[in-house]
Amino acid sequence: MGQQPNELTPDAGPWHRWGYELRQFREARLLSQQALARRALIDRSHLGRFERAERPVPKHAAITLDDILDAAGALVRGWDSAEREAPQDCSVPVSRAGTATHGASTRGHGASAPETLAMNAVVRAGSLGDDTDTVVVPARIHGRILFVPVPRRVVLASGIAGLAATAMPAATPAAATELADMGSPFEHFAQLRRVMIQTDNLIGPRHVLPALQQHLVSLATRRRAARGTDAIKLLALETRYEELAGWFAQDIGDERTAHGHTAKALDASHITGETDLTAYILGRKAQLAVDTGHPVDALGLAAAARRTARPGSRLEVIAVLHEAHAHAVLGEGGEAHRAYDTALTLLVRAGSDGVWGSWLDAAYISTARARSLAALGDYAQAAAGFDSALALLPPTYRRDRGVYLARAARAHAGTGNVTLAARIGGQAVGIAAETGSARIFGQLDRLDQALAPATGEDGVAEFRASLDRIVLHPA
Repeated sequence: MGQQPNELTPDAGPWHRWGYELRQFREARLLSQQALARRALIDRSHLGRFERAERPVPKHAAITLDDILDAAGALVRGWDSAEREAPQDCSVPVSRAGTATHGASTRGHGASAPETLAMNAVVRAGSLGDDTDTVVVPARIHGRILFVPVPRRVVLASGIAGLAATAMPAATPAAATELADMGSPFEHFAQLRRVMIQTDNLIGPRHVLPALQQHLVSLATRRRAARGTDAIKLLALETRYEELAGWFAQDIGDERTAHGHTAKALDASHITGETDLTAYILGRKAQLAVDTGHPVDALGLAAAARRTARPGSRLEVIAVLHEAHAHAVLGEGGEAHRAYDTALTLLVRAGSDGVWGSWLDAAYISTARARSLAALGDYAQAAAGFDSALALLPPTYRRDRGVYLARAARAHAGTGNVTLAARIGGQAVGIAAETGSARIFGQLDRLDQALAPATGEDGVAEFRASLDRIVLHPA
């Protein structure tokens, strides 16, 4: 265990400065590490390692600690500064000895044995990456629902154990040897990826991401052993796995892991030379940026995606949609609507791009516009758009139904129809509990805030109580 300094040394790095500031706030509030850890739902040993800069600090942990310590945003600003100042190739904190305590990747511990294409191989639950004793779960902190890293035992004891996935076993050396002797793996892994996408729509990403991360490690092992065309082909597939892992991580509220996987996907796409793949991932980065509170960054990424996409392709339409929503979040309604109109025009001219944007149609664009209408405060039109989308959504898209229900409920609340909003929100609560989707929880949090003044209205108290039952509450 590292020594906690009484004061900063001149050579202190950005994460050491952040840890020192955290300790100063904690001691000023007369809190022990154990007391603060209990309030923040963070393992005490992790908190100590945050203070000593021996463990990566997720941003949601910094937000939670700032809130509990009444730091007025100082810890969040310090976290942002440390993230910017840390060396780009080593963004995780480093110990005094100079050794990184954790790798930047959160993909898991080793290659798994080759698995048959069976559903139980895909839906086995698992922990998030290296932190096998913690999971990222929704918790009510000072009235808001935030996704925070929590010791697994706390979740298991909370009554919402479905959010505490169990770890997948690491591979043995024999399994790695068996993998190396396997025949051509491309179609095997491609088919696994398709099944995981389908499974995600049924049960949500929390149970699928660990399996995907294990298969990603196995795929990378095979790719490194390959040469020539086979290596490039496997790298292109590995890039698609990384992008998908980023999407799953975002949907369970683990933003750090989402950014990591998506950045790796973008780097790999440049190596393969697939400009279509690069354009798609730039669009995903734009989506991730706007969803994590950086709409200006999203505009730049969406513009880069459009420049990279083939003119007249569906990838160009996707880029314009990301640009449109970023404008809406920035309150630029005119620009947002013009971009949506452009997307519809481009879609009419676009041909088939195979896998790229095969799901794009006018109804999809209408639903995307409904989300932007809600961001612009036009709740009546947004509600109508989501109601139409729900009527067309196939029943197998269970997680997406939860997202649409939660967004529709928030829109109806914005129109003043709180009884309908509470009823629709109650349906979304059930799907949120099943899937653990951060997108659903995020909308339900907004709905909860909107309905708080109307607790006496029909169904509102019942909705808020049902939401409380599926999130953690600090002691």
